[in-house]
Amino acid sequence: MKKILVLGCTGSIGSSTLDIVRNMKDQFKVVGLSANKSKEALSQLGKEFGCPTTLFSEDGYDGLKKLIAESNADIAVNGVAGAAGLMPSILVLENGIDLALANKETVVMAYALVKKIADEHHAKILPVDSEHSAIFNLTQRFDAKNVATILITASGGPFRELPKDKLKDVTVEDALKHPTWKMGKKITIDSADLANKGLEVIEACKLFDIASDKVEVVVHPQSIVHSMIRTKDGEIYAQLSEPDMKHPILSALLWPEYKENYLPHFDITKHSLSFFEPRLEDFPLLKYAFEAAERGKSTTIAYNAANEVAALAFIDKKCGFTDIPKIVRKVLDYNWDIEPSSIDEVLSEDKKARDIAYAELAKL
Repeated sequence: MKKILVLGCTGSIGSSTLDIVRNMKDQFKVVGLSANKSKEALSQLGKEFGCPTTLFSEDGYDGLKKLIAESNADIAVNGVAGAAGLMPSILVLENGIDLALANKETVVMAYALVKKIADEHHAKILPVDSEHSAIFNLTQRFDAKNVATILITASGGPFRELPKDKLKDVTVEDALKHPTWKMGKKITIDSADLANKGLEVIEACKLFDIASDKVEVVVHPQSIVHSMIRTKDGEIYAQLSEPDMKHPILSALLWPEYKENYLPHFDITKHSLSFFEPRLEDFPLLKYAFEAAERGKSTTIAYNAANEVAALAFIDKKCGFTDIPKIVRKVLDYNWDIEPSSIDEVLSEDKKARDIAYAELAKL
């Protein structure tokens, strides 16, 4: 029986993880929970799962450090949103605990440093994003040396067919109406403007040690094909399932095994699949992500920080939808040639990018 620590237990990833545990009690046991917003919900979940250790955000870094160290977990699911998820990832790995990683920022900001920590403490990093889970499983089966191209699928979001001149008028409420996925607010906004797909491009380059020109994005409105690989002989292989985050979470929790579970079997006869090229000029955040991945060094940190500031400002109705890429572009135009050699340097570059983004936001 695997012992699971769930960080961000009241969010969408955490809730899906706990649903898995409820339905597979013979396989998993929750040994630690953390939450950022709802102390009451955290308390109720602690009681439900008989969990010996829980942590609310007000307990701070020392509390988090203690929770992780004392959990005696086999694997931790990091569902913390934003840059705040970086330090939990590091603490998990420093304790030699395998990391089921849903926090993109850990990879985008500091993957080289985080991977070094994982290797030093003999811990595995298992991607939970549905796209990277698919790529991970496919590359494991076909061997990374045989992969020529990674093809990441994107739903296209709620504005996939909206004319460019209409994008400036969309509201927060419009952007939160994702056609296929149920997610938190920030990631849903990122999906609407393709920043989320941009972050996933950067993630793929880092996680699978592949150049950005070997990564493609394909718009796939049904969100059934979660990603694909093209092998060196030109063949394409895909992973298919319903758009439900329980699938990639369960894949990470069970790795390297495949087991019968409670999730419904996917019925391919009930679905039609279509694929399109992304509208890079209309949704430039995806194009900027490819640029950031190619430039490397601190550019990916800057991309993530600027987008987070701008996306949250849009949610708070402090800027328009099309202002998000404008702010990110301004930030990327600065020099980001420092290659961070420590987490402190990562956080310093992150702060620098955020300060610039806030300054640009103030000019709007």
